Amino acid sequence: MRVFVTGASGHIASAVIPELLNAGHEVVGLARSENSAAGVKALGAQVRRGDLADPDGLRAAAADADAVVHLAFDHAAMAAGDMAGAAAADRTVVQVFGEALAGTGKALLGVGMGRGDGNEHLAGAYGANPRIATGRLFGEFAERGVRAVLVGIPPVVHSTRDRSGFLPILIRTARATGVSGYAGDGSNRWSAVHTLDLGRLFRLALEKAPAGAELHAAAEEGVAVRDIAEVIGRRLGVPAESVPGERLAGHFGFFGGLISLDAPVRSERTRELLGWQPVEAGLLADLEEGHYFEGE
Repeated sequence: MRVFVTGASGHIASAVIPELLNAGHEVVGLARSENSAAGVKALGAQVRRGDLADPDGLRAAAADADAVVHLAFDHAAMAAGDMAGAAAADRTVVQVFGEALAGTGKALLGVGMGRGDGNEHLAGAYGANPRIATGRLFGEFAERGVRAVLVGIPPVVHSTRDRSGFLPILIRTARATGVSGYAGDGSNRWSAVHTLDLGRLFRLALEKAPAGAELHAAAEEGVAVRDIAEVIGRRLGVPAESVPGERLAGHFGFFGGLISLDAPVRSERTRELLGWQPVEAGLLADLEEGHYFEGE
């Protein structure tokens, strides 16, 4: 298939694009800048210059492809506190793609959460997340002749390629404050997946997933945040300690609203549907390898 990928110079795409190319697919990556274009080319993909604010360009790119893999999201706006604005912009992009692909049977893969199949407990954790509305769009377009597939990505996507995810944030905070912190007793859990295992899941989803499928890319159902903090503390030589609730925002900044998140995720249905079997190192083992602590 000829696959158009947004977020093509990002962390997740660094695994998705080679996985698709190695399986014989043709990949065209969206790039806004020269630096991004160079990164996309280095992965072996073709480059389409443009950005997510150009709906006409997005429609043309979708029409020229057999499938769209939408990985881009405005993480900078989210980190600055404008999650609602970032989510609204993302919904607009998904709407453009869905309308362009309606009635064609072509695939549209995106990131988010819809019904929560098999993970109903997530409703409480994510109920206020404005990206939920974007996830529902995939179900709507699945009924309009689009092979729309939603991929729920765990809070932690880890590997040597991870430079701005949950783990780097915790490590930078621990370096800056001298404490590897967690909320409460730290028993809340984050699901996790290695970047390379996630790349394989996207390729299998593109090739196998039916319209309306909601997938969960958790290689590990849940890792206690206290266990993560303890590895970080040991590696940095700082104590791992609970941060009182009234100090979470001051200690973690914008991340204070996420540190207490409890979001274990089951992926049995996804594994059965796609034949996906994660094989890479787990979260704690990856942390212990030490690459997250190099270069600073």
